[in-house]
Amino acid sequence: MSVRKRFLPPGWYPLGANDTVDAIEAMSRSLPVGPWRRGVAGVVPHAGWEFSGCLALEVMSSLPRSIDTIVIIGGHLGPADGILCAAEDSFDTPLGPIAVDTALREVLRASFPMREDRSADNSVEVQLPFAKHLFPQARLLALRASPSEEAIRLGAAIASAGKTVGRNVAVIGSTDLTHYGPNYGFSPMERGEKARAWVRDVNDRRFIDALVAMDCASVLERSLKERSACSAGGALCAVSFALEMGVRKGQLLRHMTSYDVHPAESFVGYAGVLYSL
Repeated sequence: MSVRKRFLPPGWYPLGANDTVDAIEAMSRSLPVGPWRRGVAGVVPHAGWEFSGCLALEVMSSLPRSIDTIVIIGGHLGPADGILCAAEDSFDTPLGPIAVDTALREVLRASFPMREDRSADNSVEVQLPFAKHLFPQARLLALRASPSEEAIRLGAAIASAGKTVGRNVAVIGSTDLTHYGPNYGFSPMERGEKARAWVRDVNDRRFIDALVAMDCASVLERSLKERSACSAGGALCAVSFALEMGVRKGQLLRHMTSYDVHPAESFVGYAGVLYSL
C-alpha cells in the first residue's frame, strides 16, 4: 500500500498525536457556539494552523460526522494546469493514516480527465489532521484543481461519482484570499491601514460575495482579474458540488487576515464559507 508522507515542516501544524488533539480542542473552545449545520461543502484557508486553522476547523466541524468520504481540493496551479489526483492509497497524519476512497477515485477518473499528482502541497496536507480527527472512519479523496472552467465541471462530476458508488460525500475547497504586499508583488493601494481596509472590504469582499452567491463565473473571473484568491480551483469545485447537491446560497462564517495574527506589510486574507442544505 502506498502512503503519502507528511511534507510540511513543523510549524504548519503539530507533529505528534497528543499535541494535535490539544491544538484542535483549544481551537474548538474558541469557536462560536451555534446551531448544528447540515453542511455538504465548504471553502477553507490553507495557511498554518496559527494563522487560519480556526477558520478551517469551524467549517469542517459543520459537516455531518456521518460522511463516508471527504474530498479535499487544493490548488497552486495555473489556469491551464488541469486537474490532478493523488495516486497514493492513504495519507499520513499525526493521528494515523487516512485511507483513500479508491472506488470513488476510479469512477471519477473514468468520467473526468485528470493527471496523476505525486507532488506534496500544503493546500491539501494542512487540512488532513482536521479531517482525521472529525471524521475518523471517513475515507479521503485528494485533488488539486486549476482556476478554470474544468474546476466547475469537476465539482459536478464529484457529485455524480458519489451517487454512483453510493457514498455520502462532502467537499472542502482549500483556497486563500488576497496576497498583498511586497512579498507577493501586489500593492495597488500602497501600505498601511488604507491597504488593509481595501483588502478586507473591497478585494476580498467581492470574492467572498461571489462565493456566498454561488456564482461560479464571478468566482473565477474575480480570482483571475483581481488577484483576490490563491488556489481558486478548490473553491470553484466546492461551489459547483454544493449546487449539484441542491444548495442555493452560501454562508460566510468568518473573514480575517494574517495581519490580525501577525502584523506585517505583507499579509493574506482568509475566509470560511459553508454550504448547507
